[in-house]
Amino acid sequence: MDGEIEPRIVTETGLDGRVAAIVEPVIEDLGYRLVRVRVSSQNGCTLQIMAERPNGTMTVDDCETISRMVSPALDVDDPIDKAYYLEVSSPGIDRPLVRRTDFARWAGHVAKVELRIAHEGRKRFRGILVGVEGDHFVLRLEDPPKDAPDTVKLALDDVGEARLILTDDLIKEALRRDKKAAQVAADDADGEEPGRDALN
Repeated sequence: MDGEIEPRIVTETGLDGRVAAIVEPVIEDLGYRLVRVRVSSQNGCTLQIMAERPNGTMTVDDCETISRMVSPALDVDDPIDKAYYLEVSSPGIDRPLVRRTDFARWAGHVAKVELRIAHEGRKRFRGILVGVEGDHFVLRLEDPPKDAPDTVKLALDDVGEARLILTDDLIKEALRRDKKAAQVAADDADGEEPGRDALN
C-alpha cells in the first residue's frame, strides 16, 4: 500500500467516534495507526487511545509522542465536556482486531468475535483464526453446533468487536515479533518513518 494507512473495519460510534475523528488524522500524520478509542468512567473519566506502528509494534516513546501531539487537537475541538485523563498505549498482546490484515496476521491464534449482524442466528463466536478469504475471515470454532461444520466464514464488514485471547502460544509469538521488530529498528539507520519495515 506504499504509505497508505489501511482503514479500520471496526470503528467507534457516539463520543468515542467523535474523539476518533479528531485524533486519527493526527496519529496517521505521525506515521502510526489508530487501533481503538474508548472513553470510560475509570478515574472519573479516562480517554484511552490504542495505537501502533504499521508493523504492529509500539514503544513508550511512541506513546509519549502521540500523547503530546493529540492533546492540542483535543483541546481545540474539546469533545469531552469534563476533565479527563489521557492514556495512550499499545494494543497489548490480547489486542483488538480492527483491520483486515489483523485477521490475516494473527491466523493460528484464538480470537473472540462479536458481530453487529447475526450469522445463522448467532452473534458471538470464539475459535482459532484460519485466515482471510476475500471479504470474509474463517474461524475454526471451539464449540461448533452439533452435526455442523467446525469452521465458519464470517463477513469482515459485520464485525462489531474482535480481539485475541491470551494463550501461551500467543505470548510466545508476540515476544518473537517484538524481538524481530527490535532487530529491524536497530538495523534501520536511514531514519525512515515509524514502522516502514514490514514483519513477515
